[in-house]
Amino acid sequence: MLQTLHDRFSGIAAKILLGVVVIVFGGFFGIEQYMNPKTDTFVAKVDGKEIGQDQFRQAYNNFRSQMQRAYGTQFDAAAFDTPERKRQVLDQLINEQLLAGVNQKLGVMVPFSQVKQMIEAEPAFQTDGKFDRNLYNMRVRAAGMTERSYEEGLIKDLATRQLPAGLSQISIVTNAEIDAFLKLRDQTRDFGYVKLEKPAADAIKVADADIEKYYKDHGAEFMTPEKISLAYIELDAAKMKSDLGPDEATLKQRYEDQKAKFTAPEQRQASHILVKVDKNANAEVQKAALEKAKAIAAEINAGKDFAAVAKEKSDDLGSKAQGGDLGWLEKGLTDPAFETALWALKKGEVSAPVLSPEGYHLIQLRDVREGKIKSFEEVKAELAKQYMETENERRYSDLAGKLVDALGNDPSLANAAKQFNLPVQKTALFTRAGGEGIAANPAVIKAAFAPGVLVEGNTSDAITLAPNHVVFVHLDQHETPVQKPLDQVREEIRGRLVTEQLARQAKEQADTLYARLQKGETLEQIAAVAKAKVEQERDIGRNAANLDGRLVAEVFRLARPAAADKPTTAEIALANDAYALVALTAVKDADPSKLDAKSKEAARNQLAQGYSNDSVRGFLEALRKSADVKIAEDRLQ
Repeated sequence: MLQTLHDRFSGIAAKILLGVVVIVFGGFFGIEQYMNPKTDTFVAKVDGKEIGQDQFRQAYNNFRSQMQRAYGTQFDAAAFDTPERKRQVLDQLINEQLLAGVNQKLGVMVPFSQVKQMIEAEPAFQTDGKFDRNLYNMRVRAAGMTERSYEEGLIKDLATRQLPAGLSQISIVTNAEIDAFLKLRDQTRDFGYVKLEKPAADAIKVADADIEKYYKDHGAEFMTPEKISLAYIELDAAKMKSDLGPDEATLKQRYEDQKAKFTAPEQRQASHILVKVDKNANAEVQKAALEKAKAIAAEINAGKDFAAVAKEKSDDLGSKAQGGDLGWLEKGLTDPAFETALWALKKGEVSAPVLSPEGYHLIQLRDVREGKIKSFEEVKAELAKQYMETENERRYSDLAGKLVDALGNDPSLANAAKQFNLPVQKTALFTRAGGEGIAANPAVIKAAFAPGVLVEGNTSDAITLAPNHVVFVHLDQHETPVQKPLDQVREEIRGRLVTEQLARQAKEQADTLYARLQKGETLEQIAAVAKAKVEQERDIGRNAANLDGRLVAEVFRLARPAAADKPTTAEIALANDAYALVALTAVKDADPSKLDAKSKEAARNQLAQGYSNDSVRGFLEALRKSADVKIAEDRLQ
């Protein structure tokens, strides 16, 4: 949920690890069931629960936005949008659905206090470092949600994270494992090597005939890029602000219509103890669970501390460690039976066992906050702002609808622009990799190079750049690819051919000298032939900063030498067609006993994190194997 807002407002820190779980309800009812056959639109289905195309598209766009922010100008849209990347996002959504299903079976509950704490700590909802409910309400609405739907989304997010978090805390690392890890991690190696530089290019001559043949054989590599420019009409609600504000009567009417929204509902601070029982359990199991719940209630009625008993006996993994604390609850957040029992209690009372789909609950009411209605004067400014936003959106929607109709009847941008007093703008020429302005938007690029616009010369459908912000594009100019003249690329081809020959010569030289090293010649003898020098390295660790990283990585992949006088040898390819011939003479394991307790504890944590990741990964794989997962590959758009 926070990620959704992050994409709308800068400075919001996205802390939700597993993303937003969106459940889409839809369908046709009544006579339409008979008139219109149902068409599947899901991207995936997990145990009967659908992951819709809108849900997938939102998750993919969120992920794409994260990567775009992370890489900035280095972000390559064309390289990013691959089937593998889309499948990666879908797999994450499937994992979320699997976890949601397990949470439902286990009766995992998230204390509302935890949700409230997260919301109030979010900088996007703060003014001068303090939580601002008006700002919270405004930004949630701007993201297309209500406070209730946003909070419910957070609850789902947090519930989805609880099982992986629990699994990550049960990894056990023994002292023997720490010692073995440290021996390898801090291991050092002794080796010598001769670096063979790439031969000089001066001696290589390239014939004109070879250049011409290469040009003929690789003609497709020397084409000018296809370029287009677009004419477009832009419609942006943010630029359509009205100067006409609402009068007092209009605002008061809005206040009366929305009074419930400005009412802080009654909240109840609750704790519970869950005796889990499956809703489909037989009568004997149900009875046993009820008797267990009654026995626990008797203990509490006899004077035992509710929180202490909850920590010991509750089956709710989400609240057990907090003594059953569910935080401050409002009506509509819990099961109806649970809610009815909670609202019937007086402060300090504990309910009799209450049956819900998760099992039997013992509910403790710890405190009550009475509801409060904000006065008209308190919310007048907010109502005025809301009115202007609504009015701008109404005017935008009205104009957008008329513009779509006009372009449908006459696709000429010029006529529509004249009719609605909108300017026809143009982009600079750009390639399929995109350009500047709207040409940097992936949706615009996709539409511009689609057959309808590029080949048939049509005006595009409305392309959404942002909420309440669309463009309609039409082809302006089109530069088709043509082969560059030979003289224009002659030196480029010469350079390619020289590079290829140098690479071949470097490899042949390295192979020849390595064969001699394998037959028993020393590095010194090899160095003399190659007119190079032998570099001797001692006690080199895995993260040596003063050596070529590729060289060090390959040295640490080599097997231990059989004996001091029988080194392990290797031929290692380096950057820029250089090679290193290596003789590994010694492998020295680290001595964990020389490390202090703090270093060993850090190693323990590192190993535990690795084990935890493996546990979560294994758990998800097991869930997936036992689940009925269907994927519609053709709908991964």
